[in-house]
Amino acid sequence: MESVMPYIWAFAVGGAFCVIAQILIDKTKLTPARILVCYVVAGVILGAIGLYEPLVKLAGAGATTPLTGFGYTIAKGVREAVGEQGLLGALTGGFRAAAGGIAAALVFGYLACLVFSGKPKS
Repeated sequence: MESVMPYIWAFAVGGAFCVIAQILIDKTKLTPARILVCYVVAGVILGAIGLYEPLVKLAGAGATTPLTGFGYTIAKGVREAVGEQGLLGALTGGFRAAAGGIAAALVFGYLACLVFSGKPKS
């Protein structure tokens, strides 16, 4: 049972983020783009006040995969780079921290484009 618990926590936390987003879409006039931006900013803020790190340790990919995890990753990268490089780290830390994920998204998106053919909506 111990080996299954990380998967359950990842599913529960990632699912909770999805449920919150769906409620915001259904019950407010917020556009999906604004909700996505709010999620990234929430990840930055929760990371800054120290609440997101315990969530990452508990849920793993359930907390790092959603957009809140992207904001957390950028903020963590900037914080570490500022400690190493000073002010220049504030400009480069976020790029370095998120480069692997962004590169993977681009490569896999391109591969999906080659494999599947999209059709315009009529």
